[in-house]
Amino acid sequence: MKSIGQRKTNKLEIVLFILPCLILVGVIFYTPFILSMFYSLTQWNGIAKEPVFIGLRNFIRLFTGDSGFVSSIIFTSKYAFFYIISSNVIALALAVLLVKKLLTANILRAVFFVPYIMSMIIVGFIWRFIFSQGFNSLSAITGWGIFDMSWLGDPGLAFVSVVMVAVWQSLGFYMVIYIAGLQALPEDVLEAAVVDGASAPRKFFSITLPLLGPSITTCLFLSLTNSIKVFDIILALTAGGPGGSTYSVTYDIYREAFQNNNYGYGAAKSLVLFIIVAGITVIIMKGFRSREVEL
Repeated sequence: MKSIGQRKTNKLEIVLFILPCLILVGVIFYTPFILSMFYSLTQWNGIAKEPVFIGLRNFIRLFTGDSGFVSSIIFTSKYAFFYIISSNVIALALAVLLVKKLLTANILRAVFFVPYIMSMIIVGFIWRFIFSQGFNSLSAITGWGIFDMSWLGDPGLAFVSVVMVAVWQSLGFYMVIYIAGLQALPEDVLEAAVVDGASAPRKFFSITLPLLGPSITTCLFLSLTNSIKVFDIILALTAGGPGGSTYSVTYDIYREAFQNNNYGYGAAKSLVLFIIVAGITVIIMKGFRSREVEL
């Protein structure tokens, strides 16, 4: 009887400890999400006392007559593609290099990781100054034409600038994950490959890369979610310009809700974005989990 009573007491303690966290999560995350689902069916400017219920009109307008939202989806898709590939390939290459026994390995790891702990807004303002003022000084010193280009004024170069700055800021984080994965690889498997005469490229692509499946899945998932919800770097670096060419989906939602005061329509856009992100995430996670190699 004592053991049963003790188990009940332990369960009660667990519930009491978890309950405040559940309440906070429900209030901070789930309650706004449920409210946004309701507001997506209304027309509301954020000032009126009562939103006007309009049913599915926001979604009909979204899928039939909003070319701006379509353009933001195209931009976000392009950004996600180049960001995911660039950040993961470069981070993996750096991890392979820095996992070796170099005298400056720890220093270089810290150097690459420092940008990640900086606020994305601060990073955006720093690079905005570099593109506008710093490149002018470098052009005067070196005479190189690349520094005279309008990096934030040309639509194509503005896209490259956003991707480049985002990759630079987050590179160290993915690099650390890949380094942890490389250090956890079984040495006997790698040594067996060397004994069997496998070349360095063959060992990397046939042994190391498959065993890095969990790290790759984690980095791809994180880079995917970060790229789809990109907002702060665009706000600080280009403000959606030039000519709206760098409007991401989240920035478009921000403009619709907080600048145009159309909270109902903005909530509809955010709900569509949530469904897209959830669907893509499930597909990618299932696809890569099925290909992971157990250590």
